Amino acid sequence: MTIANLVTPERVVPLDPHLPIPQHVGIIMDGNGRWARARGLSRMEGHRAGTRNIRRVLEEAVRIGIKVLTIYAFSTENWGRPRAEVSHLMRLISESIRNELDELDAQGVQIRHSGRLAGVSAYLQKQIRGAIERTRHNDRIILNVAFNYGGRAEIIDAIKHIIEDGVKPEDVDEALVGRYLYTAGLPDPDMIIRTGGEYRLSNFLIWQAAYAEYYATPTFWPDFDEAELRMAIAVYQSRERRFGLVK
Repeated sequence: MTIANLVTPERVVPLDPHLPIPQHVGIIMDGNGRWARARGLSRMEGHRAGTRNIRRVLEEAVRIGIKVLTIYAFSTENWGRPRAEVSHLMRLISESIRNELDELDAQGVQIRHSGRLAGVSAYLQKQIRGAIERTRHNDRIILNVAFNYGGRAEIIDAIKHIIEDGVKPEDVDEALVGRYLYTAGLPDPDMIIRTGGEYRLSNFLIWQAAYAEYYATPTFWPDFDEAELRMAIAVYQSRERRFGLVK
């Protein structure tokens, strides 16, 4: 699929060209299991359908003008799921890198990783590092994959590294902490989208999203298509961001 043939005309949700587009969007991709159950399928098939949907949303993000897309692929808490499901998710991530990397690189996608690699198989670690290195100079869009990620774990890791580096307490401020987070160098998210009808942060970008606009939809992730993304961005454009101030 190319960037040019994404949305059929009858499904395009218009966006106001005079209003800002969020430069960094984070997505909590929820509802794969419920999507599968509603169709009499296994949870594994739901996760596979959700994985396939990433490309569709990523390409529409490029079309809209979003510069950074952070997807919540696997949390630090997800290790507590049944062993078979965790193993399947690890295989899906490995397969996705193997099958998608050439095309993502050709399309100018820069891949980044937010999270811990400890506990991940050596082979998958090598794949992740290889994808990051191969695409590091691409600049069409950044796909930041929050994998083995937890917002609290991220803050704990940042604190540990600040202490290890001998930073004086009086030198600690928000900018310094930001440089120690997994997302160092990326702008804070302007918008967080959660699919699947839930209203929780689920430990996702809890530092960075302090002033992000939130959007929740009942649509399960595998069904979250180009028109759904545009609807979310249209809602973003309708809001007034004040960052704790008054107009």
